Amino acid sequence: MAIKLTKGGNISLKKEAPGLTEAVLGLGWSMQEKKGLFGGVKKVEIDLDASCLMFDGQKQLKDAVWFKHLVSTDGSITHTGDDLTGGGAEGTPNEEILVKLDSVPQDIQSLVFTVNSFSSATFDGIPNAFCVLKDNKGRKEIAHYNLSVQGGGHTGLVIAKLYRHGGEWKFKALEDWGSGRTFDKLIPIILPSL
Repeated sequence: MAIKLTKGGNISLKKEAPGLTEAVLGLGWSMQEKKGLFGGVKKVEIDLDASCLMFDGQKQLKDAVWFKHLVSTDGSITHTGDDLTGGGAEGTPNEEILVKLDSVPQDIQSLVFTVNSFSSATFDGIPNAFCVLKDNKGRKEIAHYNLSVQGGGHTGLVIAKLYRHGGEWKFKALEDWGSGRTFDKLIPIILPSL
């Protein structure tokens, strides 16, 4: 059974998923429902973008995997592609990022996962938003993190980080809100958490 994380929750992958070599971080959300002009409800597409940022031990950004760069330069991280609508099945990730843990270069200490609203729609009221960490080989859920939709006027969110600690990988839920259509606007929020 997956661990339900809240903001600040931290787990050891060595303990919770022994032998894990390929982790997948999935991001899911649904379309917003808005009242129509003449009553009724219409579904509104939402273009959210998941990214994975690779930082070294000196807090320097070394690479970024996102919809404009789907595979890290070293090949250890792959993005499944951009979902422009958010119309997937509830509980199913719209975008996934695969991390081959054994292939991540040794100088990379933290992998930070972010989401931005590319259309600049705010996070206020985005339904069914969640983050899930899975074992890619068996697709077993390791951790599940329901994202708060209390982001108000924010358009960016630092979701979580995978990081090296004492020779093992750990996962921490961050939930730090920010603004911006792309991940680069979130760097000032990310750096203190590294």
